[in-house]
Amino acid sequence: MTQLFLEDFTVGQTFGSNRLTVDEADIIRFAREFDPQPSHLDPETARDTFFQGLAASGWHTAALTMRLLVEGEFAPAGGIIGAGFEELTWPRPVRPGDELRVVTEVLEVRPSRSRPEQGMIKLRTTTLNQNGEPVQRSVGNLVVMARPADRP
Repeated sequence: MTQLFLEDFTVGQTFGSNRLTVDEADIIRFAREFDPQPSHLDPETARDTFFQGLAASGWHTAALTMRLLVEGEFAPAGGIIGAGFEELTWPRPVRPGDELRVVTEVLEVRPSRSRPEQGMIKLRTTTLNQNGEPVQRSVGNLVVMARPADRP
C-alpha cells in the first residue's frame, strides 16, 4: 500500500477498511482486562443493565476501529499519529456477531507554519455495523509528514 504524504490528502477524500466480526469471547476478554463492568462481562447479568444484553466496551470499539484504520486504505506516511480528538461518541452498542467496518473522511488539511516537514489533517471516522448503522463516530486530528524535497 502506498503511503500518503500531507500533500496527497484533500478535503472530502474518503477511505474504507476491511471488515471484522466481533465475538462474545473477545468482548468478555477485553472487558476483564480493561473495562470490567457487568454489561461487558456476562451475558446473563448484562440483560439487567442499561444495554439489555452483552455489549462491547466503547474502548473496545475504539481499539477495533484503530485496527481497522491501520489495516485499511488510510495510510499516512509515518503512521497514524494522533494529536487528539474533538469528538468521540458511541451512538449504539456493539454486540456479539456484529461485523464492523470503518469509513474515514478528510475534513481539513493544514501545513505547519513552524515545522515544514509536517502538517495536520482533521478526520471524521465512522465505525459502522453490518446494517450500516454507526457504532462509533470521532473527529480527530493527526500529524502527517510532508513529502520530503527529494521525493516527487
